[in-house]
Order: sequence, then structure tokens, then C-alpha cells
Amino acid sequence: MAQKPHIAVLGAGLMGHGIGQIFALRGFEVSIYDPVQAALDSLRARIVANLRDLGEDQTAVERVTPCATIEAAVRNADFVVEAALENLEVKQKLFAEVEKHAREDAVLSSNTSVIPITRIMIGIANGARTIGTHWWNPPFLVPLVEVIGTDRTSQATIDWTMALHKGIGKTPVHVKKDVPGFVGNRLQHALWREAISLVENGVCDAETVDIVVKASFGRRLAVLGPLENVDMVGLDLTQAIHDTVLPAIDNRPTSSPLLQKLMDEGKMGFKSGEGLRKWSPEEQAALRLKVLLHLKAAREKD
Repeated sequence: MAQKPHIAVLGAGLMGHGIGQIFALRGFEVSIYDPVQAALDSLRARIVANLRDLGEDQTAVERVTPCATIEAAVRNADFVVEAALENLEVKQKLFAEVEKHAREDAVLSSNTSVIPITRIMIGIANGARTIGTHWWNPPFLVPLVEVIGTDRTSQATIDWTMALHKGIGKTPVHVKKDVPGFVGNRLQHALWREAISLVENGVCDAETVDIVVKASFGRRLAVLGPLENVDMVGLDLTQAIHDTVLPAIDNRPTSSPLLQKLMDEGKMGFKSGEGLRKWSPEEQAALRLKVLLHLKAAREKD
């Protein structure tokens, strides 16, 4: 990759501006589109604030160009990554517009968290150049990028996209089947489903769930993945445990009724001050800061 590709990002929100920031910091020219002018007006200031907080080169923001139209953002792009709302129709409409203005050889990517890439890119004529690149929040602190191909994606597109993200210091992994949630969110939400079920069924309260995770297997997860753990303890023990516990674990294909009940009561989580637990503004700020400091410390160790 002798000449750095031009990057276009669709969406200047939390994920979009963070993705643009990483590419710009690595020397790429970045164009960022957003339909909301206020988001574009604050874009470069938000990136500068992040770079300053992280002790990184604030002049990188000079390589970021806010764009008021999709055409302006993508017309010179080698790689287009969409970071819009998690809404299938919105994403499909965006890519229909992108296809009108982007070069025919540009790689088209979605940063969706859970929607299969096949559904998003169904209208794109040349499916060989379509792919998913799922970054994690915050994108400038969490290293993983899940690279998802579809049945139409070419191997050349997969290889190029993997190399692009490895080259900017990310940890790309190839997800070989385009399934809802890919790998990370399937694992994460399997845990969340059982955590909510435990509270719903009166086994424990929400605070206990979080304490148990953080004070036990959560301590190991950064250095011991679940399948490494399976091999470490042995497949025979794992099988014996599963035969006992799996029949008792929640396996409903829908969300817990507890979530709807709480939402009907106006309990939406941080945004309302109460969800599964009560949260004062001070407690919310403290937890956000704790997570941020933890991720910054982890990044410095990598």
C-alpha cells in the first residue's frame, strides 16, 4: 500500500468522527459526511479534543475535511465506511447514493454492529467490493475491527481491507460468515441475555450480576479467551458442566419482558437516571471515567 488511500466516512457522530480520527492520525486524507450541519461544525473540534486528551498529534485534524454532501465526500475515495444510524433502510439509501458518486473501484464498507452486510449491500451492483468493518466504541481506544465478507465479496477486497486496518494499528479479524451480530456482539449479548434473565427470575439483583462478572471471570478475559479457557480446563470438564447448566440457561429468541416492563415505567438507563439500577449524574460520570481510564491504560500496555 505504497500510496495511502483516500478515506470517506459517512457519519460524523461518535463512531464516525473516531474512525476518521484514527485514519487521519496515521496520515490518511479523510472526508467525513453528515447530513446534520451542527455535527460537521463541531467535527474538527471534537477530534482535536480527543487527540489532546490522548497526547497525540493534534495537527492530524488538518487531514480531515467535513463534507455537506455524499458526492463531495466519496468522489475521490478509495475506501468508504458508513457509520450511520443502526437502521437498515437508512444504510441502504446511503449506499444507493454512494454508488452514484463513488469510483467503481472504491471499496464500500459498513460499520454496522449487528445488521448482516448482505442485507445492507443488496442493492450494490458490484458486490465484490462490498464488506463490513465493525469497529468498537470508542474506536480510538478499542483495537478490534471485525472484517465481514459476504458471498459476493472478493478475496482481494477482504485481503486489502484487512491490510488497511492492520496498517493503522487496529486488530482486524476475518469473520467468515455474514451472520447477525458477527462474533463480538453475539458473544456479548449472549452474556447480557443471561444476566438480565437472572435478575428477571429473582436469582440476584443487577448489582450482584456486575460484581460477579467483574470480580471473577471478567478479570481474566483480557488475557484468557473463552476457548483458550475451554482447552485449559479440558473438554471433558467443559462437557460435564454444559450438560448440567445449559438446559437451565435462558434461550428465548426474543428480548426479556423485563426490559419492556422497565421501559414502560420510563426506566431507560443512564438517559433517565434508572434502568436495571438507579444512576445519579455523579455515578454516571464516575463510571464513564472509570471505563475511559481503563481503556487508555490497556492501550498503553499494548
